[in-house]
Amino acid sequence: MKKFPQYYRLSKSESLFVREPLSRFKNLVFLCKVLYNFVNAFRKMHSIGTCVTVFGSARFGPETTHYQDAVKIGAKLAKLGFTVMTGGGPGIMEAANKGSYEAGGYSVGCNIVLSVEQKPNPYLHKWIYIPYFFVRKVILIKYSYAFVVMPGVIALWMNYLKL
Repeated sequence: MKKFPQYYRLSKSESLFVREPLSRFKNLVFLCKVLYNFVNAFRKMHSIGTCVTVFGSARFGPETTHYQDAVKIGAKLAKLGFTVMTGGGPGIMEAANKGSYEAGGYSVGCNIVLSVEQKPNPYLHKWIYIPYFFVRKVILIKYSYAFVVMPGVIALWMNYLKL
């Protein structure tokens, strides 16, 4: 089995899920947890308004051009009346939220539950915690009218997959 990069470790339940076939009961329990997370996220995100989701790497700091561009994009989206939604973490996500927040717009984050690194950035008006990556991606897509894909997203996965 391929090891995950250093910055992401599977939770115990995720690890068991991808390693072996689960019993029907364990599959049912997993399904109930996923359903609960979807319902909880739908309930919390129901009234966030017209969103644009900004996807980007957590690895770009404030000194980089990509971070500064994301701040400008977040500010422009806010001035157009959009809610800016990101994964809620550092890097490009923080930059887009910062631009929106400082321009007087509404800023939202869908944080993934990880043992390290992923904490809500300080430029969020509202955020939720989601324990599964696929649930997080659905929420980021479901509530958005448009998407901005910043650098780092594709490169991160290409590096992981060794493409």
